[in-house]
Amino acid sequence: MTSKETKKHNKHALLTKPIGGQYHRNEWAIIGAPCSIIKDIAKQIHKRLESIMHIGFLDADHKKGRRKHLYHSTVIDKIGFLSVETKRPFRLKQNHSFFREADALLINGNHFKGDKQIVIIHEDKKESLSRKLDRLTDIRAILLSNENDEIYDFVIDQIDDQDAVRVFRMQDIDKICQLILESYQQSTQSLYGLVLAGGKSQRMGRDKGELLYHDKIQREYEADLIAQFCHRTFISCRKNQDELIETAYEKLYDSFAGLGPYGGILSAFRAFPNTAWLTIACDLPLLNKRMLEQLVDRRNPTKLATCFYNPETDFPEPLITIWEPKTYPILLEFLSQGYSCPRKVLINSDIEMIDIEQQEWLINVNDPEAYKQIKEQLANQAP
Repeated sequence: MTSKETKKHNKHALLTKPIGGQYHRNEWAIIGAPCSIIKDIAKQIHKRLESIMHIGFLDADHKKGRRKHLYHSTVIDKIGFLSVETKRPFRLKQNHSFFREADALLINGNHFKGDKQIVIIHEDKKESLSRKLDRLTDIRAILLSNENDEIYDFVIDQIDDQDAVRVFRMQDIDKICQLILESYQQSTQSLYGLVLAGGKSQRMGRDKGELLYHDKIQREYEADLIAQFCHRTFISCRKNQDELIETAYEKLYDSFAGLGPYGGILSAFRAFPNTAWLTIACDLPLLNKRMLEQLVDRRNPTKLATCFYNPETDFPEPLITIWEPKTYPILLEFLSQGYSCPRKVLINSDIEMIDIEQQEWLINVNDPEAYKQIKEQLANQAP
C-alpha cells in the first residue's frame, strides 16, 4: 500500500479565512430589478449611512470604454477624492484590496455575486432572476415593487429560514439601512484581548512579563485586567516561553517570528481574523481599568484602529490599541514593504485617536533603572 493510500496529503496550510465573499467582508448584492433601480437604491442607502459607515459600490458598465487607457494604472489626485483607473484584471483572489477600508460593499447583483442578497421582486427582471439562482445563497431581505406583489416560488425555494428574511417595500430605504446597520454592528461586537509578552527583554536583562508591580506578575495582571473588557484573552509568547506562563491563561504563540510586537499582532489576526484585538504591551505598569474603559468606550469600528494620542511623542501610541479586523491585510502590506512598526501603520492609516486623561499612564518600562523608579513611585502611592 502506497503512502498516498494510507495518508491524505494536505497541500495547504490550515488557515482561518476571514468572513465574507469574493470582494469584501460585508457584501450586500442587490438583485432582481433593472440596473437603474439598483443604482438608485444603492445611492439612497449610501446617503443615509455615509455618516455612520464607509460604503463601497461594485457595478459593471454595459458600454465599452470609448477611449484607450494609456497606462497600466493611473491615479489622479482630485479635490476630495482619488480617481483610479487600471488595466488590472478583476482577479478573484485580489478583489478585496479595492474595498478593504470600507465597512460594507453594495453590489449590483445583476452583474456580480454577493455574500448576502437583497432580492427585488420586479416583473421586468423575473425571467433574468430565475436564471441566477446560484447567486441566491443567503437572502436577507426581499423588496416588493408594489405592495400586492407576490414573491416568486423559485425565490422562496432558495430560502432555508423564511422567518429570518425581512420583507419590505422597495421604498422602505430606512428599513433596508437598519438591516444593513444591525448586521454590521453584530459583526463588530467581538473583541479579543492580547498581552504582548513575547519579547526577549534584552534591555531589562530579565523577562518584563515576570516583573512584579502589583499583586501578581505583570503579564498575568494585565491579562486579568483586559479580560474584563474582552470575550477572550490571550498572552502572546514565543514557543520556548511555554513553561513560564501558567496554564490558566490562554496562550497564542508567535507565528511571525522575529518581528516583536508586530509579529504578535499579526499572529493574533492569523489565528482569529474575524475579531477585533485589544493589544497591550506587557511593560505598562500604570495600566488601569479607567484607561481601558476610555479606550473601549471610544472604539470606532469604522476606523482601522482606536488608540491614544501620546503628547510626549506627538504620535499615536501603539502600546495599547484596538485593531479592527480590516487592519490585518494592511499590516501584511506594510510588512511586504519592509516595515514592522505598529506606530508607522497607525500614523499612515485612518484611525480614531483619543486623548488620555493622564499622560503618565502610557509610561513603559524597559530597563532596570526605570523599573526601580516605578516601583518606588508605586510604593509611595500605596495606602
